[in-house]
Amino acid sequence: MAKGGGEEAGSTPRRGRPRSIETTNAILESAYALMAATGLATTTIDAVARHSSVSKMTIYKWWPSREALLIDAFLHHAAQMLPLPPASSGSPAARTRRHAAAYAEALQGEFGKVQLAVISECISKTGSAGLFYARYLQFRRDALVEIIAAGQNDGSILADGPAGDLYDAIYGSLFYRYVFGITPITPGYARSLVDLILRPKG
Repeated sequence: MAKGGGEEAGSTPRRGRPRSIETTNAILESAYALMAATGLATTTIDAVARHSSVSKMTIYKWWPSREALLIDAFLHHAAQMLPLPPASSGSPAARTRRHAAAYAEALQGEFGKVQLAVISECISKTGSAGLFYARYLQFRRDALVEIIAAGQNDGSILADGPAGDLYDAIYGSLFYRYVFGITPITPGYARSLVDLILRPKG
């Protein structure tokens, strides 16, 4: 998933002509649209090529596998839908609260279904959990862990323990509730969960 929440998704750069941003976006947006509309099973390289009007040769040149393309398509959409909160948007707790609420809201729509399907296929069928972590979760997790740690350092977050564990408690709880249909999963619930776990001062 793209750096700073607005970075372009993509696989490891290769030698040759540079990518066209317009073409890259067309491929990624087509892949996500197909996943959301018809599911992962029918989101083949052929289908993406037809939908985006880009040759299969180009897609294969830029992505090492179908799974890599699907992951990048998801993270490209997530970067736009769930940008990481900038430093100017409030205290560390407020920034975490805002992002968790947006994630909870996104889980209720097609984003949640696509995320679950991508994780299921990439981990269960291909064993590429590391690919998903490296392309999507790692950067976003690290950025939000830094925000939580900053709040612990300046005293605005009173919760003890490693910031990474606090992040996992928040987002792991939200995803667990989504997967197993445990309600409520609402922005209000997410904000309350952040306050419960981080114990913001004041």
